[in-house]
Amino acid sequence: GENGVDSRAIRVGTRRSQLARIQTDSVVTMLRELYPDLRFEIVAMSTTGDKILDTALSKIGEKSLFTKELESALERNEVDLVVHSLKDLPTSLPPGFTIGAVCKRENPLDAVVFHPKNCGKTLSLLPEKSVIGTSSLRRAAQLKKKFPHLEFRDIRGNLNTRLKKLDEKEDFSAIILAAAGLKRMGWENRIGQLLGPEDCLYAVGQGALAVEVRAKDQEILNMVSSLHDADTVLCCIAERAFMKRLEGGCSVPVAVNTLLKDDQLYLTGAVYSLDGSDSLKETMQTGVSYPHQNEDGPNDDVQHVGITARNVPGQAQEAAENLGVELASLLLSKGAKHILSVARQLNDA
Repeated sequence: GENGVDSRAIRVGTRRSQLARIQTDSVVTMLRELYPDLRFEIVAMSTTGDKILDTALSKIGEKSLFTKELESALERNEVDLVVHSLKDLPTSLPPGFTIGAVCKRENPLDAVVFHPKNCGKTLSLLPEKSVIGTSSLRRAAQLKKKFPHLEFRDIRGNLNTRLKKLDEKEDFSAIILAAAGLKRMGWENRIGQLLGPEDCLYAVGQGALAVEVRAKDQEILNMVSSLHDADTVLCCIAERAFMKRLEGGCSVPVAVNTLLKDDQLYLTGAVYSLDGSDSLKETMQTGVSYPHQNEDGPNDDVQHVGITARNVPGQAQEAAENLGVELASLLLSKGAKHILSVARQLNDA
């Protein structure tokens, strides 16, 4: 207890949805195992994104839809750390905050959940004009191009709500969800088809959990940094750097696929027009094998696209960030800016 946090409860902020609670519980379980003497309390709250359910995410035009209220609580010292889905966190965090941990990534792929009457089918086998539900421009853009016989329509709400809308009505033949969320909810058996990179590249940070803390709160930062998964950190730094350089967000279709193999980090990144007819996709790689240097002094807390990862070699993080920036620059040099600005205008209209 030399670190002074043992005399009080550590308060962990989370959204109220069932999935958010399950994700937060999993992080708290890991922390309790690492710090059996500490007390942890979970503080659940509703966010703007949880309250506005009749509008497409991409139309609300608010960057931190699922994070703002949680960050306000963090700022006011009402909570000490917050657990998010990493893909909900903007690539630039508000001043004073940092991602103190990125946990080991769950399967980042997208999954198709079919209406019970379409059980056993795949997207290519669905009848002409079948309606697929997704609130993601990224998924719709890629799948419209790949499966032109299907129609795509917005569906909002948390996982429970969306599955209910699918099962109880005849509006949708299938819906697309992140495999990670279904798995964490214990609904893996509902996955009818996993969409590999050849069908659908995933969202930046998809499948990874992030723990956001106050950047100056050394005790809490030290405590959560043991949750970092080095491979996930490097993949997600590259993805977030790619997104940041493109200035992408919820309102434009940007997608990625990363692979870390034999100390080489491979990043595939793509941008799409809203209907998927126009797209740019490239892959780049970089080496990330660096020794861990004990960097004394203020260099410890260098952030890479909002992530502070003390136990991952700084040079490896830098290489990952540069990879993302270079890949985005390559796409921009080939015309990505035009594709994205048209997508943004059409979406705003």
